[in-house]
Amino acid sequence: METTTSKPSELHHVIVELQQNEKEISRLHARRMKLVAEFCRRSETRRGLPEQLAMALSMTRHRAASTISAAEKLTEHLPRTFALLEQGSIPLTVAERVRDATTWLPDSKLPEVDALLEDKLEGRNPTQARRITTRTAAKVDQEGHADRAKGARRGRQVRLRHGDTGTASLAVTSAPVERAIAAYANVDQLARRLKTADETRTLDQLRADTMLDLLMGKQFGGEVRTHCYLYLDATTYAGLNDKPAELAGHGVIPAWLAKELCSGRKTVFQRIITEPRSGQLAELGDAHHGAASDVTELVRVRDRECRRPGCTRPAQLTELELCEHHDGRSEGAQIGMCSADHNLQTVRGWRHRLEADGSLTITTPSGETHSSTPEPLHEPRDVPAATNTNQGRPYCRCA
Repeated sequence: METTTSKPSELHHVIVELQQNEKEISRLHARRMKLVAEFCRRSETRRGLPEQLAMALSMTRHRAASTISAAEKLTEHLPRTFALLEQGSIPLTVAERVRDATTWLPDSKLPEVDALLEDKLEGRNPTQARRITTRTAAKVDQEGHADRAKGARRGRQVRLRHGDTGTASLAVTSAPVERAIAAYANVDQLARRLKTADETRTLDQLRADTMLDLLMGKQFGGEVRTHCYLYLDATTYAGLNDKPAELAGHGVIPAWLAKELCSGRKTVFQRIITEPRSGQLAELGDAHHGAASDVTELVRVRDRECRRPGCTRPAQLTELELCEHHDGRSEGAQIGMCSADHNLQTVRGWRHRLEADGSLTITTPSGETHSSTPEPLHEPRDVPAATNTNQGRPYCRCA
């Protein structure tokens, strides 16, 4: 990237324009919050609201739920903070931190906190805003703040976030602070013992490897058996090329990593027959090593992930759902849905329909339609009509 020297006045002009741009963005975020709050008020039921918003705005269910929470909290209970956002005086991230830091307060206490924060938020970054809000809320409700420290721990959970190039992040959120600090110290001590003169891994890498080894049971001389779906071309497995493979729930991974995962002693291989013109599953062959091939396995291999558009829950964690078929048949109209999306079939207004081409059309209570089709297992290929259309491609279940 080439750099040019500019006069201070020119740089100042750019900064001012950036600031104006941020104000406009904040106003748009405020407008969106009003619309989201209105959408929630007009809906007949709360169930399925995050899923509807997630598909409509192309966001994750988690982000959609957070957006709904922020919209309702700010527009209804924190009007002064919302007004700052609407004026462009604070960014959305600051408004969200105010929401996050006041979730434990009863509604009756929120107006007082909102008023005290009105002249303290402008010019603050999200971290500063969270600290100021936490401090203010603690003063307004000291007893509630003490109880909050206990209640917050009940929200602890483990989160897995997929990254790129065959990596992912694993984190424990809302953990008791004393246990989290002690756990980190333990991992750090174990990692430092491994940092010998001939050890090439960095201390950060050793900490990560140590924690994963502990979680996978290696300290007891073994590993916990897991179940995942990995798709790779037979020629790649044979070492004839380096085509990327696909790990269900994660996405594309390089060939070297796929072959490494397939090297496990308990890996089960199964042949997939595909339709070359579409790259979609046509038939599931018999599995090796005694694994059974049934409808459940076929649907999970075909779908790979939850079929709701935007949901990436891997197939092995989904439930089979019988949905409406385009020709009225029930046979073959099964799809894999994660438990949260599976439960929406009992909510009024939700409709799942499997089309002739294998795509799934979801109609929401608001009348919106969204479609999903499993990604092709390979690039579609043109073949002569007289040619045998069944092409082989293996997948393996890594254990």
